[in-house]
Amino acid sequence: MELVPIILQLRRRKLGAFLVGLQVALTIAIVCNSLSIIQQRVQQIRRPSGLDEANIFTIQNEFVGQSASLAAQMQGDLAALRALPGVAEVSVTNSFPLRGYGPRAAIKLAPEQRQASANAARYHVDEHAFKAWGLRLLAGRWFAPDEVLDEGSGEQPQPASAILTYSLAQALFPKGDALGKDVFFNETTRTRIVGVVERSEAPWAANGLDESEWPSEHSVFLPQHDNGRSNVYLVRTLPGQRDAVMPAATKALFNLSRSRIVDDVSSFAQTRQTIYRATRGLGVTLAILSVLLLSVAACGIFGLTTFWVTQRRRQIGMRRALGARRHHILEYFHTENLLIAGAGGVLGIALGIAGNLWLATQLQLRPMAVGYFLFGALLVLALSQAAVIWPALRAASISPASAMRDI
Repeated sequence: MELVPIILQLRRRKLGAFLVGLQVALTIAIVCNSLSIIQQRVQQIRRPSGLDEANIFTIQNEFVGQSASLAAQMQGDLAALRALPGVAEVSVTNSFPLRGYGPRAAIKLAPEQRQASANAARYHVDEHAFKAWGLRLLAGRWFAPDEVLDEGSGEQPQPASAILTYSLAQALFPKGDALGKDVFFNETTRTRIVGVVERSEAPWAANGLDESEWPSEHSVFLPQHDNGRSNVYLVRTLPGQRDAVMPAATKALFNLSRSRIVDDVSSFAQTRQTIYRATRGLGVTLAILSVLLLSVAACGIFGLTTFWVTQRRRQIGMRRALGARRHHILEYFHTENLLIAGAGGVLGIALGIAGNLWLATQLQLRPMAVGYFLFGALLVLALSQAAVIWPALRAASISPASAMRDI
């Protein structure tokens, strides 16, 4: 196929070719970035929390009215929940992964440090939390009952021991020797690392915060009871018993005392569903937008090619009269389209890279992999070629005699 005649024809139809090329470029840039964002959001949604998610539910409890001992009430609640059929273990905590909010810890390696070495989610737990959460211990041990403090205020002495997630331990001690080392949460108290667990996401892991400042896998566990009016009971059930235990747990708590507010009883699956609702909505929106853009681009190419076929009936008829066969006409229009879409593809990749760099700084996204540019460009090019098939077939079916009659 001679390219010179095709290029000369395109020079006579500059505006149409430019608009189609620009449409292809914008489609590639937007679709590539959309695919990248969707893929990263899907990865975020599928990240494991570190908990036994299938068998865990949480209860948000708040005591009201006068009470002689909130600590005694809390321990009574825990005992009642553990006594329920189908319950494997129960723990009280100040927060849990994917809750959406929770306290953080600024961890230092020396008391005189001005800048913290790492930020992490701060979980206050008891000796039952390891089994209740379904964590996996990589090194060291879990807390003993006599290590758990009953104070719950930051103004109280800091616990003497802590357990870190593997990600946080590696950030603080890259050589892998975190066990037995001391860290500082204030300027006076040394806290000894007694264990390292595989994983536990932060409460804000789904909030889209900057991972460099708020890593989703940086968590520290401290042996501490928050004996306030508000607390969270995390209940782990035997496999398959969660849905049956949830209403029984609420009933058991109110049987002990009605001087409380239980405003949220949710399985961890419901927590995950709720916290990632906006993320899933963004992914669906971008997917619909990508489909619409691809459809508009295909319709634009189809419409323009059909218009050009109508305009060039005489030229096509003359080519057929001079010996051009059907496949020559098909090759002509497909090559013409490939030149336009190819030029738009180059521009689209450049726009896509620029847009991705801007999105990476604005939305804390990872830079887009080269594969997305190649896939997006090939997808749009293939779609543009498909959009030309029907008009090209119509052109190839034009006979010299019918073309001359239409003059």
